[in-house]
Amino acid sequence: MRVRSRDLPDFPWDSLAGAKARALAHPDGIVDLSVGTPVDPTPELGRRALIEAANAPGYPTVWGTSTLRSSIRRYLATRWDAVPVADEGVLPVIGTKELVAALPHLLGLGPDDIVVIPRVAYPTYEVGGRLAGARVVACDDPDEIEALSPALVWINSPANPHGEILSRQRLAGWVNYCRARGSVLASDECYGEFGWEAEPVSVLHRSVNGGALEGLLAVHSLSKRSNLAGYRAGFVAGEAEMVSDLRELRKHAGGIVPAPVQAAMAALLDDQSHVVEQRGRYLARRAVLRPALEAAGFRVEHSEGSLYLWCTRDEDGRASVDWLADRGILVAPGDFYGAASARHVRVALTATDERIASGAARLAR
Repeated sequence: MRVRSRDLPDFPWDSLAGAKARALAHPDGIVDLSVGTPVDPTPELGRRALIEAANAPGYPTVWGTSTLRSSIRRYLATRWDAVPVADEGVLPVIGTKELVAALPHLLGLGPDDIVVIPRVAYPTYEVGGRLAGARVVACDDPDEIEALSPALVWINSPANPHGEILSRQRLAGWVNYCRARGSVLASDECYGEFGWEAEPVSVLHRSVNGGALEGLLAVHSLSKRSNLAGYRAGFVAGEAEMVSDLRELRKHAGGIVPAPVQAAMAALLDDQSHVVEQRGRYLARRAVLRPALEAAGFRVEHSEGSLYLWCTRDEDGRASVDWLADRGILVAPGDFYGAASARHVRVALTATDERIASGAARLAR
């Protein structure tokens, strides 16, 4: 089955052109809170490791260096108290978006298969299913799809866009549901370092998976954790046999993380101090922006974690986008993330302190 670009949804950010133009016209400049792209410096530790590894004339391996694999496994054990992950159970990827989009295809899914995604979700989950020709079903509760036997289930905690953090009980419910049906459970944990009102838990934790990694994949990124979005650095970890299959398939496609990037990843995964510093920055920005939005008539929902505030004024989300754009503030409309969120907007914390303060002042006026 051939999938053409016209078979996919329009690229959502293209629809913000008008609102962005209005926000850019503000006399004090735009406050762009629409995209979750980091603006703070890449830690010196990572930059130094990249430079020191810059002499890389040979091809790196798809599996990554043993140093990087050890750093990934150590990070999962020390930060996430994960069930021990085998060396064969970790794999660096070229940013996690490409893995999310490619995973259904790599798993061999097609028109006879079902991919379950969250009801309000990062758009690439659906795109990946559609690229493979699979049927995509949106659901937040396994009880609602008791009769289905999906091939792949995506969960996301802390979630993009709304920041909900799933409890251990809900995570374990999805694990049990998938194992009863032989489904792959892929847990997107890219915002895991940023829990504000609850502590995120990995699907790799024993209390969630009963001490076994069968059927489980955890997806992690350094884009937000380490301000490394420009490096395209992430990894997947979980059941060794499944990750090994992904590795062998990616060998044929050349899915290789550049060697200097691998060196930077290893150095940054071994350091938690820069993450604590970055958490402090986002927490301070959140403390400025949230009350300003609430005072301007927005209700903030969920937002227990991640780098966004999920807001509504009980109106069409596009009307909220326009209202904010007239004040020079650009945000993402909720309809980017599914029909169920059409009355919300996503407001990112990924702007400088000065821009966050400017946005809050405009809201106060």
